[in-house]
Amino acid sequence: MRAILDVDLLAFERGRAEQRRAVVDGVRRSLATGFVYTRHDLSEDLIDTAYGMLATFFGQSPELKAQFVAPESHGQTGYTGLLVETAASSDAPDWKEMLNWGAELPVGHPLRQRYPHRYGRQVLPEAVVPGITEVLTRFHHAIESVQRRFLRVIAESLGCHESLFDEMTTNGATLTRAIRYPPMAESPGAAHVWAGAHGDINLITALPRATAPGLQVLVDETWVDAVAPAGQVIINTGMMLERLTNGVIPTGVHRVVADPGYVGERYSVVQFCHPTPWTVLQPLPSCITPEHPQRWSGMLSADALDLVLYEINLVDGARRVEQAATPVPTSGSTS
Repeated sequence: MRAILDVDLLAFERGRAEQRRAVVDGVRRSLATGFVYTRHDLSEDLIDTAYGMLATFFGQSPELKAQFVAPESHGQTGYTGLLVETAASSDAPDWKEMLNWGAELPVGHPLRQRYPHRYGRQVLPEAVVPGITEVLTRFHHAIESVQRRFLRVIAESLGCHESLFDEMTTNGATLTRAIRYPPMAESPGAAHVWAGAHGDINLITALPRATAPGLQVLVDETWVDAVAPAGQVIINTGMMLERLTNGVIPTGVHRVVADPGYVGERYSVVQFCHPTPWTVLQPLPSCITPEHPQRWSGMLSADALDLVLYEINLVDGARRVEQAATPVPTSGSTS
């Protein structure tokens, strides 16, 4: 089985030429699985503070949390309740609730005018958890910095200049998402699927440490538990990167599953690194060869994302799957 490798982003940035080459080589080999672990410089205190504030919000009543739904955003900011988002390959909604946020561009910015459901007013529960807006905004920018820097490693691994992704991710539609997976009734001998198997639509996704295990990734047709070593984040690849690389880098397929007998809740924060919506996802010349001919034509990033938002059931008024009734929570649930 191919292995998910550990690499060091900071060695790429600060090391000697041979250290940089070793990181690039490790990333190239590991991303054949769709996943890689990397050392980072995120503040552990910031992660802890964010999780504490998020737990306070998710512990509120369903009625109060519903006040922070932003239906016009298609799930790109604000609160999304249980059993709404649905993997594109499934008709069974996921057992998760979410809070979404990103960077708010100035009024009048052309991206905000042209793509209002990407760049509208951010909806965060400041009135319920004072100070959460400032903390989550700092968290968003800190993870975004790690992702944009990591894309420079990927660019070099593709035979391109390291700045390849810099312009397309400046003011990109990058989204940060906090997810609470609720406690589920114990099912002896069986694992409970919180979130069905899927690939992400974006370029890459960063997953700092979660509060409990559960992430599984598909490697060579086998589900493998994925837990980043201490001080590292998981990076997985998305459909937009697969398209840009003509399939050289595949989409990382993953799911979230509670271990048999585990009845606690799980929190995670993930960030989806997106290009600007007007980016054309055209396969790179360096990824097209006689042995590997071009597989896709160009497609706007905005169109690719809108299609997936519909497929995963986040477009209000045009749901692919009707929202399930919110279930009675199991013992120990805070919602």
